[in-house]
Order: sequence, then structure tokens, then C-alpha cells
Amino acid sequence: MPLVDDAAELDLLAEIEGATSGRLIAEERGLGGLSPDELVHGVPHARFINASFAYTKPRAVMRFNPADRGAWYAALGLETCIAEVGHHLTLALADVGDFNAVVEYGEMLASMSGVFVDLRELADHPALDSDPATGYAEGNAVAARARADGHNGVIYPSVRHTSGTCVAALWPNVVQSVVQGAMVRLTWSGNPEYVWEPI
Repeated sequence: MPLVDDAAELDLLAEIEGATSGRLIAEERGLGGLSPDELVHGVPHARFINASFAYTKPRAVMRFNPADRGAWYAALGLETCIAEVGHHLTLALADVGDFNAVVEYGEMLASMSGVFVDLRELADHPALDSDPATGYAEGNAVAARARADGHNGVIYPSVRHTSGTCVAALWPNVVQSVVQGAMVRLTWSGNPEYVWEPI
């Protein structure tokens, strides 16, 4: 059953959605710790870039971003991306008590340059602790110092995929030349273990 009957109703629905869209609010007047001047405009996939900074986990920090400011999290390989995304989606499913889900994701390829804090040779760094109580607090301290020092982000060994490397871009304009890559499907069938496949 369609949500709307005609183009006018679709426009109205888009306007209602836009009134509560964190990305649109951030682009217009800023949101939390994010100024509208920091966001990107007129570049391919600007909406994806801006959304990664505007949408945060409510009242919760992540490894390299506070609760009021997101980051662009990426990895140097698709399997590492899947391990990271799969971990966090599994936690979300655990929160609702239902491990039955099928989720499709599009890989977004991007280039980045500039100075990054490099933790790749520091596997025992407290920011990389798998316990969020330790790792996320320490990671936010690293990210805050990096932003204050004008660094573009953090490059670090994946906590979820042993041989993987991850990147957290701390500023929207660091994420450049974004194009869509592969499509993948992650499936949970009643337990925390998931399988993934290209689609």
C-alpha cells in the first residue's frame, strides 16, 4: 500500500520528514557540536557525508565522536567495514531483543588526505579497548585533541576485524570524491551471528 496518493502528498510528506531531519537541521542552523559552516555542499553525495556528522547515537559517544557530533567512519577494506557495521547492528538488535533482520548496505568509497593521528602501531592504546567504557572515553579524548590540533582524523587498527584498518574523519570536508561501491546484505536468523553476501 503506497504512503501517498499523488505528488502533492509526497511533497507534504517530504516536508514533514525534513522538519525533524537532523541532517537538514544541521545544514540550516547547526546541530549539537556541529556548525552549518562545517558541512559540505555541491559535492557528490554531500547528503551522506553530512548525515554521518549530523546523526549520532542519542546520548552516547562512539569511539572517536561525542554524542553531539558525528564522524565519517570508514575502513580500508570491505570485510572490515562489514565486521564493524555488523557488530554495531548486532548490538542494536540485542537492544530490541530480536535477532531477525535483513539489512542491505551500499559501500561508499571516498578519498581523504591530510594529517591523521596514527594508532596503527599502538594496538594496546586505551582508545582501542573493546570495552566501550574504556575505549570510547579514551578515543574521544584522542579525537578532541586531534580536532584542537587541526588534524583531519584518526587511522587505527580495527577492533572488530583483526587484520583491518579503520579511519575516522573528524571534519566533513575531509571526505572527498565519494562514489558508491558494492552492495551487500547482512542477515540475522534468530541469533547474534550474521551472514553477509554481495548483492
